[in-house]
Amino acid sequence: MRPRDRHRPDDERRIGRARSTMRYLLGRPVAADLDMVTLPVADRAWMARCATAAAGLAIVGSNGLVGLETFFLVQLAFNGGQLSFETTIGAPNFPAVVAAIVAGMIVNVVLGLYLLKPALRWFVSGAAADHEQRRAVQRIPIFQVCGSLAAWATALVTYAVTADDLASVTVAAVAGAFALAGISSACITYVFAERAARPLAVVALRDYPAQHVINGVHARMTAVWLVSSAVPMIGLLIMNIARWTGMLPPVRGPVDWTSMVLAIVSLAAGARVIALVGRAIADPLIDLRSAIRRVDDGDLAARVPVYDSSELGVLQHGFNEMVTGLEERERMRELFARHVGDTVAANALERGVGMHGAKTEVGVLFVDIVGSTTIAAQQDPQRTADLLNAFFTIVADAVDRHGGFVNKFEGDAALAVFGAPVEVERPGAAALAAARDLARSLDENLAISWGIGVSYGPVFAGDIGSERRYEYTVIGDPVNECARLSEMAKSNSVPVIASGAALTDAGDEAEEWRSIGSRRLRGRTENTDVFVPEELAQDARQPSLAAGLTGLLRPPHKVSASGLLRLPFTFLGR
Repeated sequence: MRPRDRHRPDDERRIGRARSTMRYLLGRPVAADLDMVTLPVADRAWMARCATAAAGLAIVGSNGLVGLETFFLVQLAFNGGQLSFETTIGAPNFPAVVAAIVAGMIVNVVLGLYLLKPALRWFVSGAAADHEQRRAVQRIPIFQVCGSLAAWATALVTYAVTADDLASVTVAAVAGAFALAGISSACITYVFAERAARPLAVVALRDYPAQHVINGVHARMTAVWLVSSAVPMIGLLIMNIARWTGMLPPVRGPVDWTSMVLAIVSLAAGARVIALVGRAIADPLIDLRSAIRRVDDGDLAARVPVYDSSELGVLQHGFNEMVTGLEERERMRELFARHVGDTVAANALERGVGMHGAKTEVGVLFVDIVGSTTIAAQQDPQRTADLLNAFFTIVADAVDRHGGFVNKFEGDAALAVFGAPVEVERPGAAALAAARDLARSLDENLAISWGIGVSYGPVFAGDIGSERRYEYTVIGDPVNECARLSEMAKSNSVPVIASGAALTDAGDEAEEWRSIGSRRLRGRTENTDVFVPEELAQDARQPSLAAGLTGLLRPPHKVSASGLLRLPFTFLGR
């Protein structure tokens, strides 16, 4: 890298910071440009210098413009609305007026920067703001207004000291003009200082946002009223009263140029202050609108910087608190859904507090791991937990793919329901399809043995427990039946078995299943028709039906010492 290019990235970054600072001062929202809180010290110092220079130029520009307007209006008033070289630049009091305006600008710049320096020094340091520092940042506009009024008082004293003509009428007219000019300049300074202090306010109010109104919207609207209405109207009244009493000469000519110029100056001053105040009010609202859109799109991390001490700042803080509450509520809802399932959580939130339930037809699937006790005894508990998590993840994914709901994870087993709490067109068919899908996934991903049972029938689906603590579950014979079928599947060669009841609601899914006869389940007095997936039955050789049934119900090979090897399917000597 050439020596002249060595520091180019830093220079470009500083130029970017300077441009951002100017955009702040000229009307851009704070949130759109920089993260003021995380700025490094070097960038803070650069930004503070840019802000200081911009503030100094703004003070000189606004006071100089107001001073020139005031001078020409006074000269017009004393010369019957007529201007000439002799009545302006050649007037005896012109040097005194220039000296007064220059003195006022110097005092305003020096005093304004002096009052701003402690806050800038704190901002550059990057230190956390205490209560006094926050209050000092919030009072920057008031301090600057006091500096502006003091500057115009200095200007009046300077005029009185340097002017040759100190007639009482002249002094009174200049004093009145400077007073009105000071009020107008102070109002513009107030609005500009509020904007210039926003980067400092973002940092100062980060941890303790505005909760009470300081420098409210009412004060800003008062500034608009003073600049655009009160000051020019008071000036017009004073001018006409002075003409009526003979303190000022009458109008010379068909047009009252003093009133015309005063009207033009009032329009220009009003436009300046309305532009500043309008942006000061609009910027927080623009930030809020943008953040609301983000929240509406699901981004609950959206926040707005609190840089306003008025009602708008309280609104900014309130919005952030509201979104924080929404984020916490959504986090609790997500945790709730993870514990009880999305559909149960949604129903609970919709129905509110209380126990609900109804009788319905559902498909039920029960899956259980073979030899889990041996597995847990022979390996580290963390490995066992990892195995169970992988197992239950596969179960949940398969159930979700077929519109089911995992009602319980119990130890090494899971109970899935199809048809409640969300209705499914054919609950039995969904449960059967999920069983086949689950069998494939488990077989491909985990080296363990398991048994799956599937049933269908009427159950009570709803909340069970007490009013203070209850859970959503299903109760009925199909639940018991699928658990018994899972137990049978664990102790036989084919790990997936469905009852005849499930096949009654299978529809086209019935073609994927083969009957293997009937068997008496534990705890029952009558035989139950049992079915296995066709794809598993087709994998085996079938010399005869009797031999086939014997192979299907034959005990599996023993689990190895580690308990992690999958039991092979044994069907007619496979």
